[in-house]
Order: sequence, then structure tokens, then C-alpha cells
Amino acid sequence: MRPLPVLLLAAVLPYTVNAQPIAFPVSKGTRTSGSPAADTLRPFGLLRDQAFQQQRWFELRMERTLPMLMRREGVDMWVVPMREYNEDPLFKAITSPTTFAARRRTIYVFFDRGAQGVERIALGGTSQGNVFKAVRSMKPVPQPAAGSRGNERQAELWGDEQWSVLKQVIEERKPNKIAINTSRIFAFADGLSSGEKEGMLQALGAPWTSKIVNAEALAVDLIAARQPEEEAAFTELNRVAWAIISEAFSNKVITPGVTKADDVVWWMRQRLADLGLSTWFQPSVEVQRAFGSPELVGVNPTILKGDVLHCDFGVTALGLNTDTQHMGYVLKDGETEVPAGLRKALANSNRLQDLTLEELKPGRTGNDVLKAVLARMRAEKIDGTEYSHPIGLHGHGAGALIGLWDYQDGVPGRGDHKIIPGMWYSIELQATTPVPEWNNQQVRSAQEEDVIIDASGKVRWAFGRQATFHVVR
Repeated sequence: MRPLPVLLLAAVLPYTVNAQPIAFPVSKGTRTSGSPAADTLRPFGLLRDQAFQQQRWFELRMERTLPMLMRREGVDMWVVPMREYNEDPLFKAITSPTTFAARRRTIYVFFDRGAQGVERIALGGTSQGNVFKAVRSMKPVPQPAAGSRGNERQAELWGDEQWSVLKQVIEERKPNKIAINTSRIFAFADGLSSGEKEGMLQALGAPWTSKIVNAEALAVDLIAARQPEEEAAFTELNRVAWAIISEAFSNKVITPGVTKADDVVWWMRQRLADLGLSTWFQPSVEVQRAFGSPELVGVNPTILKGDVLHCDFGVTALGLNTDTQHMGYVLKDGETEVPAGLRKALANSNRLQDLTLEELKPGRTGNDVLKAVLARMRAEKIDGTEYSHPIGLHGHGAGALIGLWDYQDGVPGRGDHKIIPGMWYSIELQATTPVPEWNNQQVRSAQEEDVIIDASGKVRWAFGRQATFHVVR
């Protein structure tokens, strides 16, 4: 484990965002927006810098990943319609970071022209930074548009006119297979709403409707696939998560006998806000106590000496997400280190992490990995549970699930998907161990760390993995 400063986290980023080291304000009011001092509180630079980087990643996804996936699936056309505030889950993967919602109705069309590449058309909406060819109506506006002095602008596509233009686009290109996003298994591949599907099929008619196929793997893997250029940012996001957890599980935040679990939760949330960051779920802090069942410890207990602490915490920035679970311990009077039985509990969950990384390989299904990991875990007599998931544009991301806490025999459908190179996972699991110092009471060591599967299929920790407890003295 690399040493991690708490008050200052200095890192030179190998990517192009104008990042600053994390510097935590000494007291309230020290942050002045727009000043050089305030800029040090933005670990990933200004919003404009971040959007520039995200736009580049988006362009690379369209240039590299999209053609490969369409050809892998044998699909020469992919049609993705959506309406404002009812966006397809694919929306984040196929639009610019400065686009927050679909424009009225937008129909994104991808057509594989072979050696000429994949043609990208937006029927409605904008070009997303010249990534798509934006098609507007041929109708002139009857009066000057808002903020315009003339009526030279063309009207936007509207209503059934969009379906007519889509049919024209299809008839001109004559695709063999038209993929759409409908699925009974993956939410990420089920973005075509019933109304949009009804309108599209009615407008297209035969023979085009007979060429329609589901795009399950295509949609899931386009969302799941990450570019190598994103990896440095993901490493830094995980570094930030570690820094915040490290300070949260310390005497700077926790005073035994005074601080409650929810006090730590809200400190973590506030720290993210102070850094100009956000999260995709409410953090949690849980307490395990010798001779104390969860019912006895309570929902929001005061943290006491001798308590085992656990947190679940995620950071969101640059359109990416992290997911981290770490363990902490509050030393009793006279203790200078964490009891050996608790250290063994953490070592068991570390070993389960090792087994997962060894079995996590592109080309295998999530259920294949789950079965192999659990067989090895049982052979080593570890009492544990495996429930790892993809991560990236979403916290619980697109791709193969490796177990659920209540599905340890395999996850039908979502666990049958294959792992691909160039995706990320949250290795989430727990090992339960009897602790002699606690009269052999079972202690649950739940850990979660993010990993990168690179383009070659090699797996590595995004930043690191916790091998020793955070200690509150």
C-alpha cells in the first residue's frame, strides 16, 4: 500500500486536464471562488477543462469502439431514438459532456460503410461537436427564431416528420440488419420506449421491420468499454476516494464517544462538495462491536473505542464513477495496533480479492468467474461472498455481473454476458471470520476496490487495495 497524505495529496497527472493537487481548506471561508487558491480545491481542473477531456474520450469511443462492436455483432445499422427527459441509457455514451438531455426527439443513426467507417447521423438535436451529421427540417421557419433577426434558419425536425426522414435514410442505405435497444435482461440495452418503438415500426413498414434485431451486447459493451486515455483519470479518482476515506477514518473527524456514524457520512459528502465533486450514492458508515449484534449497535451509533468501522463511498467526476469499501478500527486504551484476529479477517477478504483478480479474464462470463472464485475460496476454507460489478459511466455499470449477494449460484442473464478487454470493475466482496479477541464473534470484512482491465486484457488495481486498517486512536 502506498503512503497517502491526508491534508495534501500531490500528484502529477499524466493526462491533459489542468489538474491541481488536493488541498483541503483549513477552516470555513478559506475558499474563494475564482482565485488561484480556490483552484487548488479542484483536483480535476475547471469544468471547461473536464469537458474538453470528456469530449475527446467520447470521440475516441465513436472512432474506435463503435465500429468494432457493430462488426462483431454483424450489424450494419443501429437506430437509437429518444425524447427529452426519457433518454436511452446509452445517452451518456453517445453524446457530448455539454449535452444534458435529448433535444425534443433525437434519432441517432449509425451505419457501417465498411472501409469508409461508420456514418453517424442525428435526426434532430445537434452534431455533438461534429461527431454526428445533424439533419434539420427542410421547412423554413415562418418567423424569426428566438434571438434571431431573420427567418433564414431551418425548422427543427418534429413529430412524424422525423420517422419519415428515418425511413428515407434507411431506404437510401439499404441495411441488412437494423439494431434497436430492446432487452428483457439488460436495462442498459432496453432504452427504446414503447411509444417510440410503435411510431418507428409504423412509419418504416415492411420490409424494413423484418430486418430489425435486438442490440443487447452492442449497447451494453459500448457503455462498458473504456479508452486507455481514461485510465489515468480513473486512477486519480480512486486516489481522491482513498484520501477522503483516510481522513474520515481518523481522529481529525472521529472523536470516540462523541462522533456518530452519520456525522462521518455527512463529513464525507461535504468534503466532496468542497472539492467540487459529487457522488452517485449516499455514503454509508457501519459499526461492528464486540458482543454487539447490529440491533444492539443501532442504526446511527456513537463510535466507541474498540469498534470496527466500515464505509461504502463513491466519487463522481469527469463523467466517471468510483466505488470503494474500506475497513477501520478504533484503538482501545492501551492498544497500539489492531488485534490479530481482526487483521486475519482483513487478510481473508484480501485473499478473496486476489482470487477474483486471478480469475477475471476477458472472454469469460461473469458466472464463469463467480464459479471459479467460489470454488477456490471454499477450498481455502474462507467463508465469503462475491458480488462484483462493472463500473465506469455508471456506478453499477454495464457488463457482466460476477454474482449478487443473494445470487451466489450465478446470475441468470446478466451473469452470462462476457467480460471484454478495456472495461473496469469494482471488486466487491466480503469474508466473515471468527475473531478470538471477540470471543470468536463473527466479523465481516467487506471490501471494494476498482480495477482496470486494459486493452490487452491485463488486470490491475486502479489505485491500490487496502491491506491494513485505517486506525482511529
